[in-house]
Amino acid sequence: MTGPFRSWRDALHDLGVMGLVPGSGAGEIVLEKQHSPILTQSLPEVEQEKISTAPAVPDALAAAPPPAAADPPAPAPAPVAAPPDPVAFPPPERVAGAASLADLEAGVRGCLACPLGCGRIRFVFGEGDPGARMLFIGEGPGRDEDLSGRPFVGKAGELLDRMLAAIELDRSRIYITNIVKCRPPDNRTPTPAEAQRCLPYLKRQIELVRPRVIVTLGATPLRELLGIQTGITRIRGQWQRLDLLGGIPVLPTFHPAYVLRQYTQEVRRAVWSDLVAARKWLDDAEAGQP
Repeated sequence: MTGPFRSWRDALHDLGVMGLVPGSGAGEIVLEKQHSPILTQSLPEVEQEKISTAPAVPDALAAAPPPAAADPPAPAPAPVAAPPDPVAFPPPERVAGAASLADLEAGVRGCLACPLGCGRIRFVFGEGDPGARMLFIGEGPGRDEDLSGRPFVGKAGELLDRMLAAIELDRSRIYITNIVKCRPPDNRTPTPAEAQRCLPYLKRQIELVRPRVIVTLGATPLRELLGIQTGITRIRGQWQRLDLLGGIPVLPTFHPAYVLRQYTQEVRRAVWSDLVAARKWLDDAEAGQP
């Protein structure tokens, strides 16, 4: 056998082909194979037997089964809300249960229920005779009130003192407070939300003082306490009634700060006539007249 054919035969022999067998068709050659020692010599006899006798795996089982769907994660437990701080958020029962003005002030002076509390210096509760027959309600503390913790101690308070002296009253005989107990930034008007936060405190103050007449100063107490949206210029001097303690007469007038800004004879005369009317109503009530 010549060189090229011998090399081809040796290569086939290495692959396990022992000879060429003529096929059934013309020119067809079939390769006769045997198990290659290269593939089998490293396997023990038992393992070779397992390979030769292992049953064929059906096609339906040949593919690996799909992975099982993972269970959905369990929902996280709902967080348990912490009870509100009774100092920063005085509970209604504490307000309603206060037996005196001192008890009420002690129970609410740490209030942070609206944004005004976070910016205050002092909590301005109110002051005066706890059994006063006349009660004055302003809008909110200013800078001087925020520093001192007392209502109406600035220029507006000085003017109010002079007005009271003109009708023969002073602070020792009245009680004075505001709709909100903390200073609004830049002395702006309290928002309705801020006023409504403080309103339960104010109403309890009124219930504890039990005044015969209330004088409101400016539009804010008239709007927030009585729900009257009419401007103070149109409604000042007109008697109203607060639905509390069986009904308390209320006389609205201008705020002293407004009088200082509009220091005209007309404005001063209007406030004077309002205070005189309030004092007369009080004298008549104390004299037993309706």
